[in-house]
Amino acid sequence: YYLKKFGISHFEIRGVNDKNVADLSFDEAAAIKELADKNGISVSSVGSPIGKISINDPFEEHLEKLAHVIKLAKILGTDFIRIFSFYIPEGEDAAVYRDEVMRRMKAMCALAEKENVILLHENEKGIYGDIAPRCKDILDTVNSPNMRAVFDPANFVECNQITYPDAYDMLEKYITYMHIKDADGLKKIVPSGYGKGNVKEILQNL
Repeated sequence: YYLKKFGISHFEIRGVNDKNVADLSFDEAAAIKELADKNGISVSSVGSPIGKISINDPFEEHLEKLAHVIKLAKILGTDFIRIFSFYIPEGEDAAVYRDEVMRRMKAMCALAEKENVILLHENEKGIYGDIAPRCKDILDTVNSPNMRAVFDPANFVECNQITYPDAYDMLEKYITYMHIKDADGLKKIVPSGYGKGNVKEILQNL
């Protein structure tokens, strides 16, 4: 109702009825797609929690969950799946975990290549790819058209990154998806354009 009221034609699905999108059954996903189709609304991306676990947590079961999410994405009619690059233990040097992060990201991308979907890495506080140089490191190292970037200005602000021009210029060739989200100098989420995320400048350049 509200999407139609405000003229919004697409949404990024993250949860339905207090259930995370990654935990939906195929039948539940099909029912959501049917309802969306009836209302002329499409899914822009699956906002999955894949990669939002500790780098020290087991990986194989998580990779199986990605396979499930890929099937859900196809049912929902989108090629885009939002992912993360694993939480680094607090207070530890992210560089220590680089090799394992890259191993996991490459394994996820191999599955995406096989299934012809695109994984969108989101910069998120506390994960390996929380700052722009490490986001670039991931994308350069994986080096695949099936892994691109979600650019989230507010998350970069939270990590003391200058979103524009610094982070933007570093990641521009990989940016495939944007989160319109802003944060102020106190790292509080504010309406877009009212914070330090330089959302207007980024959109103008995109």
